[in-house]
Amino acid sequence: MSVDAPAVRVLHPGDVACADAGERLETLLGSCVAVILTDPRRTVGAMCHIVHAQPRGPRSEVDAHHAGPAFDAMYAKLRTRAIEPRLCEAYVYGGGNMFPGLIRTPTHVGERNVRAVLSRLEADGIAIAWIDVGGTAYRRLKWTVGPRDPEVAAVPV
Repeated sequence: MSVDAPAVRVLHPGDVACADAGERLETLLGSCVAVILTDPRRTVGAMCHIVHAQPRGPRSEVDAHHAGPAFDAMYAKLRTRAIEPRLCEAYVYGGGNMFPGLIRTPTHVGERNVRAVLSRLEADGIAIAWIDVGGTAYRRLKWTVGPRDPEVAAVPV
């Protein structure tokens, strides 16, 4: 008897996805931040890949590259599955300093992205189960929706 491989969704910058138990979500992060939200029973999971913490400019299209629309899209996808986002647990990854020798400001884009994401989760009353942020490595994030924690591998710059 063969075992079917789980469906895999690879998220690129600005993507938002929702998956059921047994399905796999994956992404690669540098200064971007990924947020995973899952219901307490871990039957459903949503992930977003946020590029920009700051609100979009007045001439920008509304898309999930920005934190606000990414959260809104994730919440909408969870609600279509009868999952209330504020009852979920959050896992936050990424926010690395990908150019440590070039950054001349007190904070780098990855740090600003992390701050914005954590502020939004706190404002929305969502509990944070795990945070793996900062540093100077890329992160390869994989999670099969279910009882196991997400897997993260650091990839040196």
